Amino acid sequence: MGESILIDLNWQSVGFLLIVGFIGGLVSGFIGSGGAFVLTPGMMSLGVPGLVAVASNICHKFPKALVGAIKRNKYGQVDVKLGLFMSATAALGMWWGAGVQQNIKAAYGEVGSNLYVSLAFVIVLSIVGGFVMRDALRIMRSGRAHEEEETSPLARWVQSIEIPGTMVTFKVAKVRVSFLFILPLGFATGLLASTIAVGGFVGVPGMMYLLGAPGIVASATELVIAFCMGLGGTLKYALGGFVDIRLAMLILLASLFGVQLGAIGTTFVRPYVIKVVMATIMLIVAVSRALVVPVYLTELGRMTLDPALMVLLKRVSFAFMVLALAVGAVIIVGAMIRGHRAHG
Repeated sequence: MGESILIDLNWQSVGFLLIVGFIGGLVSGFIGSGGAFVLTPGMMSLGVPGLVAVASNICHKFPKALVGAIKRNKYGQVDVKLGLFMSATAALGMWWGAGVQQNIKAAYGEVGSNLYVSLAFVIVLSIVGGFVMRDALRIMRSGRAHEEEETSPLARWVQSIEIPGTMVTFKVAKVRVSFLFILPLGFATGLLASTIAVGGFVGVPGMMYLLGAPGIVASATELVIAFCMGLGGTLKYALGGFVDIRLAMLILLASLFGVQLGAIGTTFVRPYVIKVVMATIMLIVAVSRALVVPVYLTELGRMTLDPALMVLLKRVSFAFMVLALAVGAVIIVGAMIRGHRAHG
């Protein structure tokens, strides 16, 4: 990786990365995602190329995910067996997707890579965030916010299908399904992780709505998958020279504190709160990335924008990124405080 694509690190950018890392870790420990849907756009807001942001994020992910998984396993929230089944094909998806990323950069340069990552964020975050938010609001409006989660109709159907020789029981998640449903879900998780450095948007909702795992178990088990994918993805991207170890270590340093605090917070809240936090941050970050898509298209020569408008869009995008960080931190800390008081 040449020096030309390394950003300058001053006290302001280092401070921002430490804050982003801490909140990313807080979110990661709370909802189970690697937190990269906060960290990747956060680094890109500082001018880090999309591919380098994804690669550096994946590099920092596996040690942080390991810490979070160990912490939440102590609370009995991790289904290690399910995590390993998912990881079996998630590693393949990660390896294949990383190759796609590198090919796009080779063909269209840094701007093309940035556009690809940003569009992926907008599409995935809008769809998954909207779906999860709708589900969380449905639970809140029904007055069942303090009751146990219901298994989705899709998950009940999946669990009802008996395929001889493929059925597996997962005790912590309390589900029994065919591994033929798990393997494609794992591959999709790895593929998305290699694209935007976070597979939790597929993995966590997939385990909840497709397999029927409780939200807390799904979010905790995702950390096992994130560890396995992060280790393999780091090797793949490092061989291509796309990992900026400075960025990886900075966000890892801060996120290790946040991930433990977020994991503790899950013991004080109802499962629907995890869905609210996940969906809220997803949708705000989607707006942040959508705002810079026209900028990248202009830089590729596919459309024309006034230079002043391009600068404005970048600044507003950064503002929405900061808003996502603030909202995530406030919701999580507020939920922890209320939950702690409720539990006496």
